[in-house]
Amino acid sequence: MKIAFIGLGNMGGGMAANLVRAGHDVRAFDLSEQALAAAKDAGCETFGTAKEACAGAEAVVTMLPNGGIVKQVYWDDVIGHAPEGAVLLDCSTIDVETAREVIEVTEAHGYDMVDAPVSGGIAAANAGTLTFMVGGTDKAFARAEPILQAMGKAVIHAGDAGNGQAAKICNNMLLAVQMIGTCEAFAMAGKLGLDAQTFYDISSVSSGQCWSMTSYCPVPGVGPESPADRDYAPGFAATLMVKDLRLAIEAAEKAGAKTALGSHAKAIYEAFAEEHGGLDFSGIIKTL
Repeated sequence: MKIAFIGLGNMGGGMAANLVRAGHDVRAFDLSEQALAAAKDAGCETFGTAKEACAGAEAVVTMLPNGGIVKQVYWDDVIGHAPEGAVLLDCSTIDVETAREVIEVTEAHGYDMVDAPVSGGIAAANAGTLTFMVGGTDKAFARAEPILQAMGKAVIHAGDAGNGQAAKICNNMLLAVQMIGTCEAFAMAGKLGLDAQTFYDISSVSSGQCWSMTSYCPVPGVGPESPADRDYAPGFAATLMVKDLRLAIEAAEKAGAKTALGSHAKAIYEAFAEEHGGLDFSGIIKTL
């Protein structure tokens, strides 16, 4: 397929490269010349504007920083420039309301569209092992699924438009709570005289086991390799966790959902990110 890919940052660059490896003709655009050069080296055809990248594309994939930019790109560069009938996939993490609005407007212009935010971080984007949570009609999902499969290990239809974003922010709120709890437990174990590896060996096969411990351990030298073994280089930066937690709590307030732990995790990560926003979110253990 001819696929326009707009947004070639830490995540998008690896995703676009995996589409090339899967045999697709990827038409890439980003505001960063460095990102465009990397995409060209990965086999993408690069363009000077998003409109040019979308011209003649059978699909458009976007990976952008926030909902305002997503709307601007779709209003100005995608609608009317990508051929009518193209399938559109927004893999950004944005608020649910904006995702639903963009899908409603693009569908009115003759496109099929899904919101398909990701879980997995930079390493998974480069390796093609992301998880995609997808919102949209059955038809749009069926068209988007083969494209997403080229970039991920799991592609899950979450339901109607916006439900991909809903799943993403709920998942990351849970992740934040778990990571803080995992870090507190390791710090407490150490203060009680319990060796970190010994605690890991026990808790990783006991009721305290969770992904933050066994797949992304925040303690250097314990468990599989993680950002902790690279001085907390992300990974998934603390600033991005703050963004997702703010989206989650905003959505919770609008929906009338009680999120006491989620709200507390947001406050903890906001304080951490003021000084250490460039570190991986597992670096929260440095505060303990």
